[in-house]
Amino acid sequence: MGFLSESAIAKYGRVIKKSPRELIFNRRLLVTAALYAMSGFPITWDQGSSSIVPSLPGFQKAFGISSGANAAEISNFISFVYLTAGVGAGLSYFINDRIGRLWAMRLYMAIWIVGQLIATFSSGHLGALYTARFVSGLGIGPLTATGPMSIVEIAPWELRGLLATWFSVVMLLSLTISCFVVYAAFLHIAVGPLQYQVVWFSPTIYMALVILLSFFLMEESPRWLMLRGRETEAIQTLVRLRGLPENHPRVASEIAEIQSQIVHEHSTFGNASNGGLKAVLKETFLVRSNLRRVQQACVSYGLAQLSGANSVTSYLVPILTLIGQGGATERNLFLTGMYSMSKFFYTLIASFFFIDMLGRRKSLFTGITIQMISDIYIGVYLKYKQTGSVAPGSSEGAIAAIYIHGFGYAVGLLVLPYVFGAELWPNNIRSFGSAFSQAFHWLFYFGLNKATPSMLSQMDNWGTFLFFAGWCFISLVYVYVAVPETAGLSLEALDSLFEGSFWQMNSKARKQRQSGMVIESADGGSIGDGEDSETDAKGAAMGAKEV
Repeated sequence: MGFLSESAIAKYGRVIKKSPRELIFNRRLLVTAALYAMSGFPITWDQGSSSIVPSLPGFQKAFGISSGANAAEISNFISFVYLTAGVGAGLSYFINDRIGRLWAMRLYMAIWIVGQLIATFSSGHLGALYTARFVSGLGIGPLTATGPMSIVEIAPWELRGLLATWFSVVMLLSLTISCFVVYAAFLHIAVGPLQYQVVWFSPTIYMALVILLSFFLMEESPRWLMLRGRETEAIQTLVRLRGLPENHPRVASEIAEIQSQIVHEHSTFGNASNGGLKAVLKETFLVRSNLRRVQQACVSYGLAQLSGANSVTSYLVPILTLIGQGGATERNLFLTGMYSMSKFFYTLIASFFFIDMLGRRKSLFTGITIQMISDIYIGVYLKYKQTGSVAPGSSEGAIAAIYIHGFGYAVGLLVLPYVFGAELWPNNIRSFGSAFSQAFHWLFYFGLNKATPSMLSQMDNWGTFLFFAGWCFISLVYVYVAVPETAGLSLEALDSLFEGSFWQMNSKARKQRQSGMVIESADGGSIGDGEDSETDAKGAAMGAKEV
Protein backbone atom coordinates (compact mmCIF):
# COMPACT_ATOMS: atom_id res chain seq x y z
CA MET A 1 0.00 0.00 0.00
CA GLY A 2 2.94 2.31 0.63
CA PHE A 3 3.99 1.92 -2.98
CA LEU A 4 0.51 2.80 -4.18
CA SER A 5 0.28 5.86 -1.93
CA GLU A 6 3.55 7.17 -3.34
CA SER A 7 2.77 6.39 -6.98
CA ALA A 8 2.44 9.19 -9.51
CA ILE A 9 -1.30 8.58 -9.78
CA ALA A 10 -1.81 8.91 -6.01
CA LYS A 11 0.30 12.08 -5.85
CA TYR A 12 -1.64 13.54 -8.75
CA GLY A 13 -4.85 12.81 -6.90
CA ARG A 14 -3.57 14.75 -3.91
CA VAL A 15 -2.69 17.69 -6.15
CA ILE A 16 -6.20 17.76 -7.58
CA LYS A 17 -7.70 17.53 -4.09
CA LYS A 18 -5.68 20.53 -2.90
CA SER A 19 -6.45 22.69 -5.93
CA PRO A 20 -9.39 25.13 -5.90
CA ARG A 21 -12.60 23.34 -6.83
CA GLU A 22 -13.52 26.19 -9.21
CA LEU A 23 -10.33 25.51 -11.15
CA ILE A 24 -10.72 21.76 -11.52
CA PHE A 25 -14.48 21.57 -12.14
CA ASN A 26 -14.65 24.53 -14.49
CA ARG A 27 -17.22 23.80 -17.17
CA ARG A 28 -15.97 26.61 -19.39
CA LEU A 29 -12.43 25.25 -19.32
CA LEU A 30 -13.44 21.64 -19.90
CA VAL A 31 -15.80 22.44 -22.78
CA THR A 32 -13.25 24.74 -24.43
CA ALA A 33 -10.55 22.07 -24.18
CA ALA A 34 -12.91 19.40 -25.49
CA LEU A 35 -13.84 21.49 -28.53
CA TYR A 36 -10.20 22.36 -29.26
CA ALA A 37 -9.49 18.61 -29.05
CA MET A 38 -11.94 18.11 -31.92
CA SER A 39 -9.15 19.44 -34.13
CA GLY A 40 -7.86 15.87 -34.06
CA PHE A 41 -11.06 14.49 -35.60
CA PRO A 42 -10.37 15.13 -39.34
CA ILE A 43 -6.92 13.55 -39.61
CA THR A 44 -7.86 10.15 -38.29
CA TRP A 45 -11.26 10.15 -39.96
CA ASP A 46 -9.32 10.51 -43.18
CA GLN A 47 -6.70 7.97 -42.17
CA GLY A 48 -9.23 5.36 -41.12
CA SER A 49 -11.71 5.78 -43.94
CA SER A 50 -9.19 6.23 -46.76
CA SER A 51 -7.47 2.95 -45.88
CA ILE A 52 -10.66 0.92 -46.50
CA VAL A 53 -12.96 3.04 -48.70
CA PRO A 54 -11.19 1.54 -51.76
CA SER A 55 -12.61 -1.82 -50.64
CA LEU A 56 -16.18 -0.57 -51.17
CA PRO A 57 -17.67 -1.87 -54.45
CA GLY A 58 -19.30 1.53 -55.03
CA PHE A 59 -15.94 3.30 -54.84
CA GLN A 60 -14.22 0.73 -57.06
CA LYS A 61 -16.94 1.05 -59.67
CA ALA A 62 -16.92 4.85 -59.65
CA PHE A 63 -13.16 5.41 -59.73
CA GLY A 64 -11.92 2.34 -61.55
CA ILE A 65 -10.11 0.76 -58.62
CA SER A 66 -9.91 -3.00 -59.03
CA SER A 67 -9.02 -3.93 -55.45
CA GLY A 68 -8.60 -2.23 -52.08
CA ALA A 69 -6.02 -4.88 -51.23
CA ASN A 70 -3.58 -3.66 -53.91
CA ALA A 71 -1.28 -1.24 -52.08
CA ALA A 72 0.30 0.18 -55.25
CA GLU A 73 -3.08 0.93 -56.81
CA ILE A 74 -4.43 2.94 -53.86
CA SER A 75 -1.21 4.65 -52.72
CA ASN A 76 -1.94 7.99 -54.46
CA PHE A 77 -5.42 8.18 -52.99
CA ILE A 78 -4.15 7.41 -49.49
CA SER A 79 -0.98 9.49 -49.44
CA PHE A 80 -1.74 12.72 -51.37
CA VAL A 81 -3.58 14.27 -48.44
CA TYR A 82 -0.43 14.21 -46.30
CA LEU A 83 1.53 16.26 -48.83
CA THR A 84 -0.71 19.30 -48.47
CA ALA A 85 -1.13 18.56 -44.75
CA GLY A 86 2.57 19.31 -44.40
CA VAL A 87 2.34 22.43 -46.52
CA GLY A 88 -0.74 23.63 -44.62
CA ALA A 89 0.85 23.00 -41.23
CA GLY A 90 3.86 25.09 -42.21
CA LEU A 91 1.74 27.93 -43.54
CA SER A 92 -0.42 27.94 -40.41
CA TYR A 93 2.24 29.95 -38.58
CA PHE A 94 1.37 32.98 -40.71
CA ILE A 95 -2.30 32.66 -39.71
CA ASN A 96 -2.37 31.37 -36.12
CA ASP A 97 -0.72 34.40 -34.51
CA ARG A 98 -2.64 36.88 -36.64
CA ILE A 99 -6.25 35.80 -36.26
CA GLY A 100 -6.04 33.83 -33.01
CA ARG A 101 -6.50 30.21 -32.05
CA LEU A 102 -10.30 30.23 -32.28
CA TRP A 103 -10.64 31.75 -35.74
CA ALA A 104 -7.74 29.66 -36.99
CA MET A 105 -9.49 26.48 -35.85
CA ARG A 106 -12.73 27.54 -37.53
CA LEU A 107 -10.92 28.39 -40.76
CA TYR A 108 -9.08 25.06 -40.96
CA MET A 109 -12.21 23.07 -40.16
CA ALA A 110 -14.05 24.95 -42.91
CA ILE A 111 -11.26 24.15 -45.40
CA TRP A 112 -11.49 20.47 -44.49
CA ILE A 113 -15.27 20.54 -44.94
CA VAL A 114 -14.81 22.00 -48.45
CA GLY A 115 -12.39 19.19 -49.30
CA GLN A 116 -14.86 16.58 -48.07
CA LEU A 117 -17.67 18.10 -50.10
CA ILE A 118 -15.55 18.11 -53.26
CA ALA A 119 -14.83 14.41 -52.71
CA THR A 120 -18.49 13.67 -51.99
CA PHE A 121 -19.63 15.16 -55.29
CA SER A 122 -16.61 14.16 -57.39
CA SER A 123 -18.86 11.81 -59.40
CA GLY A 124 -16.19 9.30 -60.27
CA HIS A 125 -13.64 11.80 -61.63
CA LEU A 126 -10.15 10.99 -60.33
CA GLY A 127 -8.99 14.57 -60.94
CA ALA A 128 -11.74 15.93 -58.70
CA LEU A 129 -11.01 13.25 -56.10
CA TYR A 130 -7.31 14.15 -55.96
CA THR A 131 -8.20 17.85 -55.77
CA ALA A 132 -10.41 17.04 -52.79
CA ARG A 133 -7.55 15.20 -51.13
CA PHE A 134 -5.25 18.19 -51.57
CA VAL A 135 -7.83 20.61 -50.18
CA SER A 136 -8.60 18.36 -47.21
CA GLY A 137 -4.90 18.20 -46.41
CA LEU A 138 -4.70 22.00 -46.23
CA GLY A 139 -7.19 21.80 -43.36
CA ILE A 140 -5.86 18.68 -41.66
CA GLY A 141 -2.24 19.77 -41.24
CA PRO A 142 -2.94 23.13 -39.56
CA LEU A 143 -5.51 21.54 -37.23
CA THR A 144 -2.89 19.14 -35.89
CA ALA A 145 -0.61 22.10 -35.16
CA THR A 146 -3.27 24.38 -33.68
CA GLY A 147 -5.28 21.91 -31.58
CA PRO A 148 -2.64 20.65 -29.12
CA MET A 149 -1.03 24.10 -28.91
CA SER A 150 -4.35 25.73 -27.98
CA ILE A 151 -5.11 23.16 -25.27
CA VAL A 152 -1.69 23.68 -23.72
CA GLU A 153 -2.18 27.46 -23.72
CA ILE A 154 -5.55 27.42 -21.92
CA ALA A 155 -4.94 24.57 -19.46
CA PRO A 156 -3.96 25.07 -15.81
CA TRP A 157 -0.83 23.16 -14.91
CA GLU A 158 -2.75 20.66 -12.73
CA LEU A 159 -4.84 19.49 -15.71
CA ARG A 160 -2.56 20.25 -18.64
CA GLY A 161 -1.33 16.68 -19.10
CA LEU A 162 -4.82 15.21 -18.84
CA LEU A 163 -6.41 17.77 -21.17
CA ALA A 164 -3.61 17.39 -23.70
CA THR A 165 -4.40 13.68 -23.98
CA TRP A 166 -7.93 14.53 -25.14
CA PHE A 167 -6.53 15.42 -28.56
CA SER A 168 -5.06 11.92 -28.98
CA VAL A 169 -8.20 10.31 -27.58
CA VAL A 170 -10.35 12.19 -30.13
CA MET A 171 -7.98 11.11 -32.90
CA LEU A 172 -8.29 7.43 -32.05
CA LEU A 173 -12.05 7.67 -31.44
CA SER A 174 -12.46 9.26 -34.88
CA LEU A 175 -10.33 6.50 -36.42
CA THR A 176 -12.62 3.87 -34.91
CA ILE A 177 -15.87 5.57 -35.93
CA SER A 178 -14.71 6.16 -39.50
CA CYS A 179 -13.83 2.48 -39.98
CA PHE A 180 -17.20 1.30 -38.69
CA VAL A 181 -19.03 3.87 -40.83
CA VAL A 182 -17.34 2.35 -43.90
CA TYR A 183 -18.25 -1.11 -42.62
CA ALA A 184 -21.88 -0.06 -42.13
CA ALA A 185 -21.99 1.50 -45.60
CA PHE A 186 -20.78 -1.79 -47.08
CA LEU A 187 -23.40 -3.80 -45.22
CA HIS A 188 -26.45 -1.56 -45.54
CA ILE A 189 -26.08 0.64 -48.63
CA ALA A 190 -26.52 -0.71 -52.14
CA VAL A 191 -23.52 -0.66 -54.47
CA GLY A 192 -23.23 2.85 -55.88
CA PRO A 193 -21.83 6.33 -55.18
CA LEU A 194 -23.87 6.67 -51.99
CA GLN A 195 -21.60 4.10 -50.31
CA TYR A 196 -18.58 6.40 -50.29
CA GLN A 197 -20.55 9.67 -50.23
CA VAL A 198 -21.97 8.84 -46.79
CA VAL A 199 -18.45 8.22 -45.49
CA TRP A 200 -17.17 11.59 -46.72
CA PHE A 201 -20.22 13.75 -46.04
CA SER A 202 -21.29 12.59 -42.57
CA PRO A 203 -18.29 14.04 -40.67
CA THR A 204 -18.84 17.48 -42.22
CA ILE A 205 -22.07 17.77 -40.22
CA TYR A 206 -20.17 17.12 -37.02
CA MET A 207 -17.40 19.60 -37.85
CA ALA A 208 -19.96 22.25 -38.80
CA LEU A 209 -21.59 21.74 -35.39
CA VAL A 210 -18.21 22.21 -33.66
CA ILE A 211 -17.70 25.49 -35.55
CA LEU A 212 -21.16 26.67 -34.49
CA LEU A 213 -20.62 25.74 -30.84
CA SER A 214 -17.27 27.52 -30.82
CA PHE A 215 -19.06 30.89 -31.02
CA PHE A 216 -20.94 30.21 -27.80
CA LEU A 217 -18.93 27.81 -25.65
CA MET A 218 -15.23 28.42 -26.31
CA GLU A 219 -12.61 30.88 -25.13
CA GLU A 220 -9.65 32.35 -26.94
CA SER A 221 -6.16 31.59 -25.65
CA PRO A 222 -5.26 34.16 -22.98
CA ARG A 223 -1.61 33.78 -23.93
CA TRP A 224 -2.30 34.72 -27.53
CA LEU A 225 -4.28 37.75 -26.33
CA MET A 226 -1.31 38.76 -24.18
CA LEU A 227 1.04 38.32 -27.12
CA ARG A 228 -1.18 40.67 -29.15
CA GLY A 229 -1.21 43.29 -26.40
CA ARG A 230 -4.88 42.75 -25.52
CA GLU A 231 -4.22 42.43 -21.82
CA THR A 232 -7.69 43.34 -20.56
CA GLU A 233 -9.30 40.66 -22.72
CA ALA A 234 -6.59 38.19 -21.73
CA ILE A 235 -7.23 38.73 -18.03
CA GLN A 236 -11.01 38.45 -18.45
CA THR A 237 -10.58 35.24 -20.45
CA LEU A 238 -8.20 33.76 -17.89
CA VAL A 239 -10.66 34.57 -15.09
CA ARG A 240 -13.40 32.63 -16.94
CA LEU A 241 -11.09 29.70 -17.68
CA ARG A 242 -9.94 29.46 -14.07
CA GLY A 243 -13.30 30.17 -12.41
CA LEU A 244 -11.53 32.44 -9.91
CA PRO A 245 -11.54 36.24 -9.47
CA GLU A 246 -8.73 38.34 -10.87
CA ASN A 247 -7.39 39.17 -7.40
CA HIS A 248 -7.15 35.52 -6.38
CA PRO A 249 -3.47 34.72 -5.70
CA ARG A 250 -3.51 31.89 -8.19
CA VAL A 251 -4.86 34.01 -11.08
CA ALA A 252 -2.78 37.06 -10.16
CA SER A 253 0.38 34.96 -10.11
CA GLU A 254 -0.41 33.39 -13.47
CA ILE A 255 -1.10 36.76 -15.08
CA ALA A 256 2.13 38.21 -13.71
CA GLU A 257 4.23 35.29 -14.90
CA ILE A 258 2.75 35.30 -18.41
CA GLN A 259 3.38 39.01 -18.70
CA SER A 260 6.91 38.68 -17.34
CA GLN A 261 7.90 35.93 -19.76
CA ILE A 262 6.44 37.70 -22.78
CA VAL A 263 8.21 40.96 -21.87
CA HIS A 264 11.49 39.07 -21.48
CA GLU A 265 11.10 37.27 -24.82
CA HIS A 266 10.14 40.46 -26.66
CA SER A 267 13.03 42.43 -25.19
CA THR A 268 15.50 39.70 -26.12
CA PHE A 269 14.27 38.51 -29.51
CA GLY A 270 11.57 40.94 -30.66
CA ASN A 271 7.81 40.46 -31.00
CA ALA A 272 7.50 37.43 -33.27
CA SER A 273 3.70 37.35 -32.93
CA ASN A 274 3.38 40.63 -34.82
CA GLY A 275 4.75 39.07 -37.97
CA GLY A 276 8.46 39.35 -37.28
CA LEU A 277 9.51 36.23 -39.17
CA LYS A 278 13.17 37.23 -38.91
CA ALA A 279 12.83 37.50 -35.13
CA VAL A 280 11.15 34.12 -34.75
CA LEU A 281 13.65 32.40 -37.04
CA LYS A 282 16.47 33.92 -35.05
CA GLU A 283 14.96 32.82 -31.76
CA THR A 284 14.19 29.31 -33.02
CA PHE A 285 17.35 28.41 -34.90
CA LEU A 286 20.07 30.62 -33.40
CA VAL A 287 19.26 30.09 -29.73
CA ARG A 288 20.95 26.85 -28.77
CA SER A 289 18.27 25.57 -26.39
CA ASN A 290 15.53 26.19 -28.98
CA LEU A 291 17.53 24.49 -31.72
CA ARG A 292 17.67 21.45 -29.45
CA ARG A 293 13.90 21.61 -29.24
CA VAL A 294 13.66 21.61 -33.04
CA GLN A 295 15.90 18.56 -33.17
CA GLN A 296 13.91 16.74 -30.51
CA ALA A 297 10.56 17.43 -32.19
CA CYS A 298 11.67 16.42 -35.71
CA VAL A 299 13.54 13.28 -34.63
CA SER A 300 10.58 12.24 -32.49
CA TYR A 301 8.11 12.51 -35.36
CA GLY A 302 10.50 10.76 -37.74
CA LEU A 303 11.10 7.79 -35.46
CA ALA A 304 7.39 7.43 -34.77
CA GLN A 305 6.70 7.02 -38.49
CA LEU A 306 9.71 4.78 -39.18
CA SER A 307 8.46 2.30 -36.57
CA GLY A 308 5.81 1.31 -39.12
CA ALA A 309 2.74 2.04 -36.99
CA ASN A 310 0.95 4.36 -39.41
CA SER A 311 2.03 2.37 -42.46
CA VAL A 312 0.27 -0.63 -40.92
CA THR A 313 -2.87 1.46 -40.29
CA SER A 314 -2.94 2.98 -43.80
CA TYR A 315 -2.30 -0.33 -45.59
CA LEU A 316 -3.91 -2.75 -43.17
CA VAL A 317 -6.07 -4.47 -45.81
CA PRO A 318 -3.12 -5.22 -48.14
CA ILE A 319 -1.07 -6.40 -45.13
CA LEU A 320 -3.89 -8.69 -43.97
CA THR A 321 -3.95 -10.11 -47.48
CA LEU A 322 -0.18 -10.69 -47.38
CA ILE A 323 -0.39 -12.71 -44.17
CA GLY A 324 -3.24 -14.78 -45.59
CA GLN A 325 -6.00 -13.37 -43.41
CA GLY A 326 -7.56 -10.89 -45.81
CA GLY A 327 -10.51 -12.86 -47.05
CA ALA A 328 -13.69 -11.20 -48.26
CA THR A 329 -14.35 -7.47 -48.15
CA GLU A 330 -16.64 -7.80 -45.11
CA ARG A 331 -13.92 -9.56 -43.12
CA ASN A 332 -11.32 -6.94 -44.08
CA LEU A 333 -13.59 -4.08 -43.03
CA PHE A 334 -14.49 -5.76 -39.76
CA LEU A 335 -10.86 -6.48 -38.85
CA THR A 336 -9.89 -2.91 -39.70
CA GLY A 337 -12.67 -1.55 -37.48
CA MET A 338 -11.62 -3.79 -34.61
CA TYR A 339 -7.98 -2.75 -35.07
CA SER A 340 -8.97 0.92 -34.89
CA MET A 341 -11.08 0.31 -31.81
CA SER A 342 -8.21 -1.51 -30.13
CA LYS A 343 -5.89 1.45 -30.81
CA PHE A 344 -8.47 3.77 -29.23
CA PHE A 345 -8.55 1.73 -26.02
CA TYR A 346 -4.77 1.31 -26.09
CA THR A 347 -4.42 5.09 -26.18
CA LEU A 348 -6.77 5.49 -23.22
CA ILE A 349 -4.80 2.93 -21.24
CA ALA A 350 -1.46 4.47 -22.18
CA SER A 351 -2.58 8.02 -21.41
CA PHE A 352 -4.06 7.36 -18.00
CA PHE A 353 -1.85 4.57 -16.69
CA PHE A 354 1.41 3.76 -18.46
CA ILE A 355 2.70 7.29 -19.03
CA ASP A 356 1.96 8.46 -15.50
CA MET A 357 2.80 5.29 -13.61
CA LEU A 358 5.95 4.29 -15.50
CA GLY A 359 7.18 7.71 -16.56
CA ARG A 360 7.97 8.82 -20.10
CA ARG A 361 11.23 6.95 -20.61
CA LYS A 362 9.98 3.63 -19.24
CA SER A 363 6.81 3.93 -21.30
CA LEU A 364 8.90 4.54 -24.39
CA PHE A 365 11.21 1.60 -23.69
CA THR A 366 8.22 -0.69 -23.10
CA GLY A 367 6.24 0.41 -26.15
CA ILE A 368 9.17 0.46 -28.59
CA THR A 369 10.30 -3.01 -27.50
CA ILE A 370 6.78 -4.38 -28.05
CA GLN A 371 6.68 -2.79 -31.52
CA MET A 372 10.10 -4.17 -32.43
CA ILE A 373 9.21 -7.73 -31.41
CA SER A 374 5.92 -7.51 -33.33
CA ASP A 375 7.66 -6.23 -36.46
CA ILE A 376 10.19 -9.04 -36.26
CA TYR A 377 7.47 -11.68 -35.86
CA ILE A 378 5.49 -10.40 -38.85
CA GLY A 379 8.64 -10.16 -40.98
CA VAL A 380 9.81 -13.67 -40.12
CA TYR A 381 6.30 -15.06 -40.63
CA LEU A 382 6.04 -13.50 -44.12
CA LYS A 383 9.52 -14.79 -45.01
CA TYR A 384 8.58 -18.39 -44.25
CA LYS A 385 5.01 -18.08 -45.54
CA GLN A 386 6.35 -17.19 -48.97
CA THR A 387 8.22 -20.51 -48.99
CA GLY A 388 5.12 -22.37 -47.78
CA SER A 389 6.65 -23.59 -44.52
CA VAL A 390 4.73 -21.87 -41.72
CA ALA A 391 3.44 -23.68 -38.66
CA PRO A 392 -0.31 -24.15 -38.10
CA GLY A 393 -1.82 -21.21 -36.25
CA SER A 394 1.06 -18.89 -37.07
CA SER A 395 -1.15 -16.72 -39.30
CA GLU A 396 -3.46 -16.02 -36.34
CA GLY A 397 -0.29 -15.15 -34.44
CA ALA A 398 0.56 -12.64 -37.18
CA ILE A 399 -2.83 -10.96 -36.74
CA ALA A 400 -2.25 -10.85 -33.00
CA ALA A 401 1.18 -9.32 -33.67
CA ILE A 402 -0.46 -6.50 -35.64
CA TYR A 403 -2.77 -5.70 -32.72
CA ILE A 404 0.10 -5.95 -30.23
CA HIS A 405 2.10 -3.64 -32.49
CA GLY A 406 -0.67 -1.05 -32.14
CA PHE A 407 -0.53 -1.35 -28.36
CA GLY A 408 3.23 -0.83 -28.36
CA TYR A 409 2.84 2.31 -30.47
CA ALA A 410 0.18 3.74 -28.16
CA VAL A 411 2.37 3.19 -25.10
CA GLY A 412 5.61 4.32 -26.72
CA LEU A 413 6.26 6.32 -29.87
CA LEU A 414 2.80 7.88 -30.00
CA VAL A 415 3.78 9.56 -26.74
CA LEU A 416 7.16 10.91 -27.81
CA PRO A 417 6.19 13.50 -30.46
CA TYR A 418 2.93 14.68 -28.91
CA VAL A 419 4.34 15.06 -25.41
CA PHE A 420 7.13 17.29 -26.68
CA GLY A 421 5.29 18.79 -29.65
CA ALA A 422 3.01 21.23 -27.84
CA GLU A 423 4.67 21.84 -24.46
CA LEU A 424 8.17 22.13 -25.84
CA TRP A 425 8.17 25.74 -26.96
CA PRO A 426 8.32 29.11 -25.19
CA ASN A 427 5.32 31.44 -25.68
CA ASN A 428 7.03 33.64 -28.25
CA ILE A 429 7.74 30.82 -30.73
CA ARG A 430 5.11 28.23 -29.78
CA SER A 431 3.04 28.87 -32.90
CA PHE A 432 6.07 28.66 -35.19
CA GLY A 433 7.50 25.62 -33.41
CA SER A 434 4.20 23.74 -33.61
CA ALA A 435 3.75 24.67 -37.28
CA PHE A 436 7.32 23.74 -38.21
CA SER A 437 7.32 20.38 -36.41
CA GLN A 438 3.92 19.41 -37.84
CA ALA A 439 5.00 20.44 -41.36
CA PHE A 440 8.01 18.15 -41.01
CA HIS A 441 5.78 15.42 -39.58
CA TRP A 442 3.27 15.37 -42.42
CA LEU A 443 5.79 15.73 -45.24
CA PHE A 444 7.78 12.87 -43.74
CA TYR A 445 4.54 10.94 -43.29
CA PHE A 446 3.68 11.53 -46.97
CA GLY A 447 7.06 10.28 -48.14
CA LEU A 448 6.97 7.11 -46.05
CA ASN A 449 3.28 6.45 -46.78
CA LYS A 450 3.83 6.84 -50.51
CA ALA A 451 6.90 4.62 -50.37
CA THR A 452 5.31 1.78 -48.37
CA PRO A 453 3.91 -0.13 -51.40
CA SER A 454 7.30 0.08 -53.13
CA MET A 455 9.05 -1.02 -49.94
CA LEU A 456 6.77 -4.04 -49.68
CA SER A 457 7.48 -4.91 -53.30
CA GLN A 458 11.23 -4.27 -53.30
CA MET A 459 11.87 -5.91 -49.92
CA ASP A 460 9.83 -9.05 -50.68
CA ASN A 461 7.20 -7.89 -48.17
CA TRP A 462 8.94 -9.42 -45.14
CA GLY A 463 11.97 -7.14 -45.38
CA THR A 464 9.79 -4.07 -44.83
CA PHE A 465 8.88 -5.22 -41.33
CA LEU A 466 12.48 -5.96 -40.46
CA PHE A 467 13.27 -2.45 -41.72
CA PHE A 468 10.68 -1.09 -39.27
CA ALA A 469 12.13 -3.30 -36.51
CA GLY A 470 15.59 -1.87 -37.18
CA TRP A 471 14.28 1.66 -36.71
CA CYS A 472 12.60 0.57 -33.49
CA PHE A 473 16.03 -0.52 -32.24
CA ILE A 474 17.48 2.86 -33.26
CA SER A 475 14.59 4.50 -31.38
CA LEU A 476 15.51 2.56 -28.24
CA VAL A 477 19.07 3.84 -28.50
CA TYR A 478 17.89 7.40 -29.13
CA VAL A 479 15.53 7.36 -26.15
CA TYR A 480 18.26 5.94 -23.91
CA VAL A 481 20.77 8.58 -25.01
CA ALA A 482 18.76 11.71 -25.74
CA VAL A 483 15.28 11.69 -24.17
CA PRO A 484 15.22 12.99 -20.59
CA GLU A 485 12.70 12.07 -17.92
CA THR A 486 11.24 15.53 -17.32
CA ALA A 487 8.70 14.69 -14.62
CA GLY A 488 9.44 16.60 -11.44
CA LEU A 489 11.60 19.30 -13.04
CA SER A 490 10.85 23.01 -13.05
CA LEU A 491 10.96 25.08 -16.23
CA GLU A 492 14.42 26.38 -15.36
CA ALA A 493 15.68 22.81 -15.05
CA LEU A 494 13.94 21.86 -18.30
CA ASP A 495 15.50 24.80 -20.14
CA SER A 496 18.96 23.85 -18.95
CA LEU A 497 18.53 20.34 -20.36
CA PHE A 498 18.42 21.76 -23.88
CA GLU A 499 21.44 24.01 -23.48
CA GLY A 500 24.09 21.29 -23.75
CA SER A 501 24.63 18.31 -26.02
CA PHE A 502 21.59 16.12 -26.59
CA TRP A 503 23.29 13.02 -25.22
CA GLN A 504 23.73 14.81 -21.88
CA MET A 505 20.04 15.56 -21.38
CA ASN A 506 19.03 12.61 -19.26
CA SER A 507 22.17 12.61 -17.15
CA LYS A 508 21.58 16.32 -16.44
CA ALA A 509 17.99 15.61 -15.45
CA ARG A 510 19.11 12.82 -13.12
CA LYS A 511 21.79 15.01 -11.53
CA GLN A 512 19.29 17.82 -11.04
CA ARG A 513 16.94 15.50 -9.20
CA GLN A 514 19.77 14.19 -7.08
CA SER A 515 20.89 17.71 -6.24
CA GLY A 516 17.34 18.78 -5.30
CA MET A 517 16.80 21.22 -8.16
CA VAL A 518 13.08 20.49 -8.22
CA ILE A 519 10.71 22.85 -6.47
CA GLU A 520 9.61 21.42 -3.15
CA SER A 521 6.01 21.65 -2.11
CA ALA A 522 4.64 21.96 1.37
CA ASP A 523 4.12 18.22 1.71
CA GLY A 524 7.58 17.33 0.46
CA GLY A 525 6.55 16.67 -3.12
CA SER A 526 7.99 18.38 -6.15
CA ILE A 527 6.52 20.57 -8.81
CA GLY A 528 6.90 19.18 -12.30
CA ASP A 529 8.03 20.78 -15.49
CA GLY A 530 5.81 23.68 -16.38
CA GLU A 531 4.71 25.33 -19.53
CA ASP A 532 6.42 28.51 -18.49
CA SER A 533 7.80 30.06 -15.34
CA GLU A 534 4.32 30.72 -14.05
CA THR A 535 4.17 27.07 -12.99
CA ASP A 536 6.83 27.64 -10.37
CA ALA A 537 5.06 30.60 -8.80
CA LYS A 538 1.68 28.88 -8.91
CA GLY A 539 2.99 25.63 -7.53
CA ALA A 540 4.96 27.27 -4.76
CA ALA A 541 1.99 29.42 -3.81
CA MET A 542 -0.37 26.47 -3.59
CA GLY A 543 2.03 23.97 -2.04
CA ALA A 544 1.24 21.28 -4.58
CA LYS A 545 3.09 18.96 -6.87
CA GLU A 546 2.66 18.75 -10.61
CA VAL A 547 2.96 15.26 -11.98
